[in-house]
Amino acid sequence: MNQPQAKHSGSPAPVAKTQSAPTTSNKAAVEVDVAYIDGVAYPINKGETMLAFLKRHMGPNPVPTLCDAPNLEPFGSCRVCSVEVALQQDGPSKVMASCHTPVAKGQYITVNSPRMERLRKNIVELVLTNYPVDKLKTEDHGANELYNVVQQIGFDLDSVRYPKGAHPLDAAGTDRAFAKDTSHPYMVSDLESCINCYRCVRACDEVQGEMVLTMAGRGFDSWIAKGTGESFFDSDCVSCGACAQACPTSAITDVFRAKETKAEEVVRTVCTYCGVGCNLEVKVKDGKVAGITAPYDAEANQGHTCLKGRYAFRFYDHPERLRTPLIKRNGEFVPATWDEAYDFIVDGFMKIREKHGPDALGGVSSARCPNEENYLLQKFFRAQVGTNNIDSCARVCHSPTALGMQKTFGTGAATNSIDDLRDTHTIMVIGANPTDAHPVTGAKIKQQVMKGKTLIVIDPRRTELARYANYHLQLKPGTNVALLNMFMYYIVSEGLVKQDFIDTRTEGYADFKKELLAVDIAAMERETGVDRNLVREAAMAYAKSPAAMSFHGLGVTEHYQGTFTVMQIADIAMMTGNIGRRGVGVNPLRGQNNVQGAADMGCQPHQGAGYYAVDNPEYAQLYNEFYGTEIPSVIGKKIPQMYDAMLAGTLKAFWVVGEDMGQTDPNTLHVRKALGELELFVVQELFMTETAKLAHVVLPGASFLEKSGTFTNGERRIQRVNAAVEPIEGTKSDGQITCDIMERYAAKTGRKSGNEKTDYHPDWVLREISRIVPFFAGVKWDELGENGKQWPVKPDGTDTKILHTDTFKRGLGHFYFNAWEKSPEVRANEKDYPYIITTNRELEHYNCGAMTRRTGNEVILTEDVLLINPFDAQQNGIADGDMVCVESPRGKVDIKAKVTDEVKPGILSSTFHFPEIMLNVITSSVSDSLAMCPEYKVVTCRIRKARKTHLRKEGEVVAKA
Repeated sequence: MNQPQAKHSGSPAPVAKTQSAPTTSNKAAVEVDVAYIDGVAYPINKGETMLAFLKRHMGPNPVPTLCDAPNLEPFGSCRVCSVEVALQQDGPSKVMASCHTPVAKGQYITVNSPRMERLRKNIVELVLTNYPVDKLKTEDHGANELYNVVQQIGFDLDSVRYPKGAHPLDAAGTDRAFAKDTSHPYMVSDLESCINCYRCVRACDEVQGEMVLTMAGRGFDSWIAKGTGESFFDSDCVSCGACAQACPTSAITDVFRAKETKAEEVVRTVCTYCGVGCNLEVKVKDGKVAGITAPYDAEANQGHTCLKGRYAFRFYDHPERLRTPLIKRNGEFVPATWDEAYDFIVDGFMKIREKHGPDALGGVSSARCPNEENYLLQKFFRAQVGTNNIDSCARVCHSPTALGMQKTFGTGAATNSIDDLRDTHTIMVIGANPTDAHPVTGAKIKQQVMKGKTLIVIDPRRTELARYANYHLQLKPGTNVALLNMFMYYIVSEGLVKQDFIDTRTEGYADFKKELLAVDIAAMERETGVDRNLVREAAMAYAKSPAAMSFHGLGVTEHYQGTFTVMQIADIAMMTGNIGRRGVGVNPLRGQNNVQGAADMGCQPHQGAGYYAVDNPEYAQLYNEFYGTEIPSVIGKKIPQMYDAMLAGTLKAFWVVGEDMGQTDPNTLHVRKALGELELFVVQELFMTETAKLAHVVLPGASFLEKSGTFTNGERRIQRVNAAVEPIEGTKSDGQITCDIMERYAAKTGRKSGNEKTDYHPDWVLREISRIVPFFAGVKWDELGENGKQWPVKPDGTDTKILHTDTFKRGLGHFYFNAWEKSPEVRANEKDYPYIITTNRELEHYNCGAMTRRTGNEVILTEDVLLINPFDAQQNGIADGDMVCVESPRGKVDIKAKVTDEVKPGILSSTFHFPEIMLNVITSSVSDSLAMCPEYKVVTCRIRKARKTHLRKEGEVVAKA
């Protein structure tokens, strides 16, 4: 054990056995616990392993490792990380695996003694006995951790002494277990390179929680099995790629070989799909995206991501990308130059404004675009055109969240961080299916539940999380308010409210309580279809929990009473004191990647950037002074109101960025008819979507991989989006397009843009944003770092993890009671249309599917299907796989049946990812009574077995006869 006492390169200075902490008078010195590395003392952290201790003081690779990975629990299977440990410098030592052994005070750790060198070589030799050594000599060594370990310990690959074991063959003479598996559009396995480290199995279990992979067989015949021995494609694999990123030898990899690829540049950016805000490391080679991995140090996703973020990127240079501006002449699109397109648009805007006034123009910004691009578009309409007719995708997903939480708390954003799941005791998921729609957050929730935390799920469908739930309240769509009133009734009647919190932090409780206790529980039980005793048990579990955290999604907001439901969720948190600390709060799961940011930037008709009410004289003056021009003080039109104005002939020009409303907005025939009335319709897109087909001018924008800016995820985290590659030829970033139009409009009208520069860059736009949006005050492009900052960000750059810690934004939290009311859709149609269909999203696709349908995801999920209960299928003579005609008062669609008990009798469910179905032909124009968010979740219909068995052509729509 006698080793040279050398200071390790890059390590902090060693310390003595004791070290005095800062003291005041009469306070004794505090001893710092230390352990020794090769005889030199270093401070230890409570609970850390020896390997973590060694890494802190010696650098990232102090000892070789094979089974260890940054996002996996210590395992200790390979033992190659072993070190010698003694309790005194010259005392007897033991060999211990450093990866899972806690470091302790006074230990003497020897890293590279002759004994350890012999042991590691022996271990590696045994591993190589069952590994194709010749392959190891020739493959790309940079990503093969086994090769790196061989080099680190100095092992000679030609000196393996033991014979390689033979694998048993099946009756056909095939080594099926070790045969290369290329069945999947993304996942690939070649188990000849497997070293049985279990990292892939643990990643599937510990990170994704899918439990698809396992170790089968024994000894030399051990192998990684998918499911019960199927291929990747036939197994239950969700294609998250966690196993491929974890594998040290590429025994499991992906078709892009993302981990192994030697990139010319690696660019860190943020995913464009859901609101989780996963960080991605994009590998660029020859100017193209070669592969994507997930950084382990990302606070949003910790080295994990779903198949969309990791693999569904090939849309960015797909042959169907728009590559030139298009102008429709005589009913046909004709390629145009950018100057021609800009002049056509600006001249049209000017003509319409001059003849009909500024409110004859309107726009819809994109929740898929960065904050800066959203800000510029709303600025164009308000400061240059002179109208508040600007809205965004937030209208059709989470506008009730913003409004409901603003009314109750004062701020319409998540109160806590996803990381708080580690500290919560009870999780309530309402109207959300995060394992499909927000997969990384869904996986985190599932992991916590599998570790014993209580889960309450309120959802009409038996979602994946519902299968893990302690309480699944499977209510009838449209009865959220009824069920949550029952839920709150039992919290109050059982005496489980936190009265101190209510008395000191809130207002309106007395009136609220009086109305709540008058609720007819029997009637609510009947309307929801949920046993009152189950509701009572769930309510008591939530209220008694030391820390309860709620999540809600579009199954809350996309309802006639969506805003009221959000207010109820806030009421529940307040009455139980689950606000303002770790592990609690109200946390909306944002549908698109930048729904939060689009609203923050003012892409809504009633509030400008920073959520200032445009019709408030004080705030109107603030905007006038900031922009140096008069900003309109009349609330503009929301998206549904814009459609009505188009049909009425009062809205003449419309500019839409990245929104396929012709496929995704409800009541498709109504929407398409409205858009057809426009004199000038401009669409900015990546592809010729259903909406773009209806436009007069189509502008080719850039994807998230080709532009820079910031996204704000569902936990208020503002993160940098960095362009990985240049925009494909003929396209421009959406920010540059907006800047160009602003400058051309200024030149022709004299209404200046007020922009700092004519060339778009997020740096200068963010500077402007920070001067008008108060919670962005300290946000600077070059100071956001790798993990961004959670707003509000103070001028000194300090961000905020938890909202409402001492007081609510509005001062006191406000209780609102809202009685349940049946949706107008059901009231008007339930007699003739007895079924209810509710919409949802599948893991593999995203909204209209414009991006994912142009990737390998379409091979995995090829079509929209109709979920139908076995009872309903039998009653209507429908078998699994049959085509079903689903008819509503608006129209009808034919869709393939999937018979399942995931939905109750009387309830149907489907998606609208594929234009061949055009499901929104049957959805209604009913919207939230306050926020005007469409009611996608309650659609009355009737069903029958379809007379035809083929699908309509893409984009074809069928009205009700």
